Amino acid sequence: MTLVQMEPRSANAELTHRTVDDAMEAAGPQVCDDMTVEVALAVMAGSRADHLLICDEDGLCIGLITRGRLAAVRDSAAYTDRVRLRDVRGDRGPFASPLTDMAEAEHAMRYRKLTALPVVDDQGCALGVLALAR
Repeated sequence: MTLVQMEPRSANAELTHRTVDDAMEAAGPQVCDDMTVEVALAVMAGSRADHLLICDEDGLCIGLITRGRLAAVRDSAAYTDRVRLRDVRGDRGPFASPLTDMAEAEHAMRYRKLTALPVVDDQGCALGVLALAR
């Protein structure tokens, strides 16, 4: 076996190779997809959160919903007090891995016009949220 001597990384190299794990925030409030829109809005108000992570019955993260999206659903003509998060969430994801390069994640968020992105592990459990700076 041959040993290879590694050079210490410079400060600039550290900044260019940041991962989502370096920048994500705590997961914050997580709710089940069978929760109604009204209750979800109340949870957001109580926790002063701008978004909620939505989990399925197995506790796996299936997405994120924002206060703005919930308010739009509540204000729509088709709204009833029986509308649940699973009815308005749509497709699963998008998600980021904690190992995703920050530049790649930021580019994807800006392209999709996302303000926040759930960060999940290999099993789909929420680890945190990556939010763009305002």
